Amino acid sequence: MKLLKFKWQQIILCLGCLLLIIACQSSRPSTNPGAKLLKVATDPTFVPFEIQKADGKLEGFDIDLMNAIAASAGFTVQFEKLPFDGMISTLQAGKVDAAISGITITPERLKTISFSRPYFKAGLAIAVRENNQDIQNLNSLKGRKIAVQIGSTGADFAKTIPNAKISTFNSGPEFFQDLLNGNVDAVIGDAFATLYAINNGQLKGIKVVADLLTEEYYGIATSKSSPHMDAINNAIATVLSNGTYKQIYQKWFKAEPPQLPDSPPLGKVKQLNAATVFYHS
Repeated sequence: MKLLKFKWQQIILCLGCLLLIIACQSSRPSTNPGAKLLKVATDPTFVPFEIQKADGKLEGFDIDLMNAIAASAGFTVQFEKLPFDGMISTLQAGKVDAAISGITITPERLKTISFSRPYFKAGLAIAVRENNQDIQNLNSLKGRKIAVQIGSTGADFAKTIPNAKISTFNSGPEFFQDLLNGNVDAVIGDAFATLYAINNGQLKGIKVVADLLTEEYYGIATSKSSPHMDAINNAIATVLSNGTYKQIYQKWFKAEPPQLPDSPPLGKVKQLNAATVFYHS
């Protein structure tokens, strides 16, 4: 009887160890054998670059591109959902390895973090209510109530408008709702994301004023001391040259992608005309 009891104790102990091992494995991120884990911050409210589905999974242009870059560089990506204005400080603290979320490469940001080569050509635009006939251009915004996203280049641009009353928000859905409610006169934000939402019926009652305000470029952000930048840049070059980038771009924007420079023309703020194709900032 004692021997039988001892055997049962051994069996129970082995089963307990097996369950513990399974539980530990299930809590780890899924990785490919030999691939390095890359923790990447992203803001899931920046449609169509980042979209959080009902089941919590992420999709979007940036998500597809980051996965393609990781596959080329031999990384496995673990996305970390963060508000846009918290990404730079999170990178600096070393809590993530990189960030992708329509982050414009600017001289100011380059003082504290690093950027990959540009992966997207973008620009800022003015959005107003559909029935608004007063705001036609940048000069029309003087003294107006303007909504922007915290930490974005749109927020920086709004500060240059004389006597503007600026309201800041954590995400696009919030400031567009404030615009529809009549609490602000206009929104300054990414032109391509705004037009995508309008064309897909997600922003009813809103239009974009014809002229773009700026020409900008998005990059993948890392800390200054990141060991991953060369691998990321090489992978971007690969997906640009092998047709992967074009496939992803056409999937989300139904258009031919523009030519991208090896490095951004920093400090260049360009007023564009109404014929320009619209490409948080």
